[in-house]
Amino acid sequence: MKSKIYYLAFPVIAAFAMVISIWGPETLARYKDQGILDRPHTENVENAGEGYRYQMNGNEKLYILSCCLSSQTLPESELNAMARAADTGVEYQELEGSYAFVVNRRGPSGKEITDEQIFAACNEGLDMLKEKGILPEQVKQVDVSSYNVTLYSAIDVLEPRNNVAVWKMSLSNSQKNADKENRLMDAYIDADDGKIYEFYVRTPLLWEDIDADGLVAAWAEYMGLSAPVPYESDNPLLETTPYFRKYVFVGMGNGQTVVTVGFYEGINELFLKVSK
Repeated sequence: MKSKIYYLAFPVIAAFAMVISIWGPETLARYKDQGILDRPHTENVENAGEGYRYQMNGNEKLYILSCCLSSQTLPESELNAMARAADTGVEYQELEGSYAFVVNRRGPSGKEITDEQIFAACNEGLDMLKEKGILPEQVKQVDVSSYNVTLYSAIDVLEPRNNVAVWKMSLSNSQKNADKENRLMDAYIDADDGKIYEFYVRTPLLWEDIDADGLVAAWAEYMGLSAPVPYESDNPLLETTPYFRKYVFVGMGNGQTVVTVGFYEGINELFLKVSK
């Protein structure tokens, strides 16, 4: 009897299994699609977009900026600009690689300091430089009515992920006979954290009042850089002023960044600039 029931049930089970194997996957997929299609779903993705914006350390960012600034006309004081314009016999060494310093016409990406925020960020940076003894207390704050700002991108063209966004802030030339005493003249400011890379500022100081070694060491700490090394050279014509000291910072690969602390006598302008 059991054998007979087995022989009768076997074809039914086999037929049912065949039907399931043919129609089961399609039915299951249709059921699953009904729970997904036409409905919004969210999913947490870790580290999304990090590959697009490569995170560089302070020395690397400074190096990229120095290469880009060295490939174009640097912001300079009126005195230095006139001296450079008069010098027609200078030959500039070509840089290795290809670097571009271009106006960022798209504006801040959303993570960067905006044009409305840059003045407050710059003033915070100036306060920090004063606290560290890099700038004297007499230096005045910046304001919208007296300064022009432009957002730039410093880019390693051969390796575009190596890029630095910076704001350039300059005292406006629209106000004739403007008082420039104790004023910031030019500066490059990191568009991410508001750190001041480079500055030209009128001060009441004289060159003999300035401790260049202490100034650059304090600035390196403020920027989060490695320790500076004095740049040894017997050439007094490296700058258009006799009052300067140069320092070297580790860059990228075998490269390095030169930082100059200098002073223009007569107009009492202290400057810190970066170059290749």
